[in-house]
Amino acid sequence: MKQNRKSTFKVLFYLKKNAPKKNGKVAIMCRITIDGKQAQFSTKQEVLPDKWDLKFGRVSGKADEALKINLKLDEVRTRLQSLYDELIKHDNFVTADKLKNTFLGFDVTEETLLSFYKKFLEDFTKMYEKGTRALSTLKSYRLVYNHLRNFISYKYKRKDITFRELTEEFINDFDYYLRINIGIVLTYILPLKKMTSMAVDQELIYKDPFRNFHITMQETDRGYLVREEIEKLIAYEPKNKRIELTRDMFVFSCFTGFAFVDVQQLKKTHIQTFFDGNMWIIKRRQKTNTASNVRLLEVAQNIIKKYEGLTKDDYLFPRICNATCNTHLKTIMADCGSVKHKPISFHWARHTFGILFVTEGIPLESVSKMMGHKDLHTTQIYAKITNNKISKDVDLIVQKFDQFAQMTQQV
Repeated sequence: MKQNRKSTFKVLFYLKKNAPKKNGKVAIMCRITIDGKQAQFSTKQEVLPDKWDLKFGRVSGKADEALKINLKLDEVRTRLQSLYDELIKHDNFVTADKLKNTFLGFDVTEETLLSFYKKFLEDFTKMYEKGTRALSTLKSYRLVYNHLRNFISYKYKRKDITFRELTEEFINDFDYYLRINIGIVLTYILPLKKMTSMAVDQELIYKDPFRNFHITMQETDRGYLVREEIEKLIAYEPKNKRIELTRDMFVFSCFTGFAFVDVQQLKKTHIQTFFDGNMWIIKRRQKTNTASNVRLLEVAQNIIKKYEGLTKDDYLFPRICNATCNTHLKTIMADCGSVKHKPISFHWARHTFGILFVTEGIPLESVSKMMGHKDLHTTQIYAKITNNKISKDVDLIVQKFDQFAQMTQQV
């Protein structure tokens, strides 16, 4: 929103009377007021208090010293006005502190949304090239970047906006833009929410504009394997070492709950003996930086032992990229006769872990801690999936019990 200069922008000169110098003179200060917020600085000029015209904010009289100081004050006012106009034209907003710092020549460069997003994309691309991020996710982030750029150009007639302008109004307008022009909201709004969360963490913005924005999503069944399918997977005889590595890492994830990127990052130092005398993996999740402490079950220990001495830099598993693993998984599942209604990915292993442990009666709070979820709501999805599974299983035997229903009607 463009600011109204007449009502919001004022420059006032005043004396700093509480700090007189030895010669009796006091400093002439400049106060900038924009939207009720103030900032002040010294003009580097000084004058005797009795020579100051309080009404007009100038040195009284026509003496050479008075004319010289007043000329300097006029230059300050003119320069501030010019800078204010430039900032309004370029950024569409200006604060008293920003104008003051610009005038004094301080570094006032503000982080902008798209430049921040672009740097994130560059870092994400490097992680993809190292095999620690999926191509599909990278493509999704790039697509959202393009939608944001188009929206900013359409809405603001500019190439970028500062984080100060990333408000609730911006979020709601972008949401509406997506609904009208794209038809899909959730897929494209979540990456922006991630950018915003990162900006809040880095103190680029202090209020999360998403705090009152409610993202609705349909909680459908997540892809996972049942016990029989896991047994088939473990018994499967791989065609080569790379496929074998994929199978082993996937099974390892089924019993630890770690995502692909976390499995690839695991080192011997992450394995520690806990107070209970058992071995645990102590690690923070790459995605959320939340703690994820998981006890190493025997099946996971056996897989780790299998690759001892075959890796570099103390990693638990050899290097392989996520896309390659997902390709191998499709082959493995087809060979096992477990072709799914939708393509399997490595992330199914993490969902399988959640389903397995909830089904076996492990409390949601414990599963949530092990999986490194930020809140229990995320983990509750697995409980809902389990309940849905139970409902479908019961549906299969309803007809078999129809005769009992008929018998009770006759009683």
